Amino acid sequence: MSIGLGVVYRDSLLFAVMNVLLAPNHEFDEGSPPTEPDYANPDHWAALPDRKDWADRVPLGAFSDLQGKASVDVFFLHPTTYVSAESWNQSLNDNSTNQITDEFVMQGQASAFNGCCRIYAPRYRQATLYSFFDASNSGEQALVLAYQDVLAAFRHYLVHFNEGRPFVLAGHSQGSHHLDVLLAEEITGTSLADQMVAAYPIGFEINGDNGVPVCETPIQTGCQVTWNSVGPKAGSLFGSSDNICVNPLTWRIDGIPAIHDANIGAVSFEAGGDPEPGTADAHCRNGQLWISEIRSSHYSLMPFGRDNYHIYDYALFYLNIRENVQNRVEAFMRAKRSTDPAVVSSADPETLRGVVRGRI
Repeated sequence: MSIGLGVVYRDSLLFAVMNVLLAPNHEFDEGSPPTEPDYANPDHWAALPDRKDWADRVPLGAFSDLQGKASVDVFFLHPTTYVSAESWNQSLNDNSTNQITDEFVMQGQASAFNGCCRIYAPRYRQATLYSFFDASNSGEQALVLAYQDVLAAFRHYLVHFNEGRPFVLAGHSQGSHHLDVLLAEEITGTSLADQMVAAYPIGFEINGDNGVPVCETPIQTGCQVTWNSVGPKAGSLFGSSDNICVNPLTWRIDGIPAIHDANIGAVSFEAGGDPEPGTADAHCRNGQLWISEIRSSHYSLMPFGRDNYHIYDYALFYLNIRENVQNRVEAFMRAKRSTDPAVVSSADPETLRGVVRGRI
């Protein structure tokens, strides 16, 4: 798996900071990797549908966690939350990193899928953040190790949890990088492609090499959507013109800008979870999702540089994502019912749609 991430992601100032503060002081081969996870152990999952966890959170208003009724799963891969220089990969016993994963990612990202799907989110020996900036082979080896866990978790999920249900694949940042590989190696050209509702490998440089079609309409299934959110003054990070960009306000790739009014609600759980309609507009341009203005004070933290909204790829479009995945699930189930009358959805589609929009 040749990545070349040290070249793709190298911004001069950011790379210098990473070298000083976050680079492990040893090569990957000089250390011992953390103990591998056991996915029969519930502690090695950040979210499971049959227990109470942070992925159960819903925004303020008339929203519901419907995992108990869902007939579709989501397999969710979290982004990088390990930024230590101590090791190239996170130990699953690192409780402080696990807490960040839970409170910020399960709550702020994975929860967007609890209106339609049963959420399965594995912990894995994620590569430390510096791995994406490393010019040696150590960062790539750390990412390969992390993917080994992802693959093991996915296969465990299929054998022990899935029970033949349709599934959505979703992730962010490092999680989407691993999802990109998983789509290429485990989904494309296999029978699992017929079981996949859609893929959301958001917040990474996805160019379509994984073989999965790009979603071109809001209800297309068996396809993938992704974007990288930036403002007018953003640097080169996530800047490749061959990146896939699907506009999360229109769910199309036509490059037509969507105004703020198309945004049915950004959600910041750190600010209380009250939806904010009209927070961001969106325009796919040169492989990036351009935002002209954020109309909220809740999205000002930008660790990847000015106008780089990477950490808000989900939050800025939270309710639009929540609605869209439900629409794709409904379209998938309608198609299944048309060929197999025994297939039924977990709840009435109009009821679910109302919950997604917060109307009931």
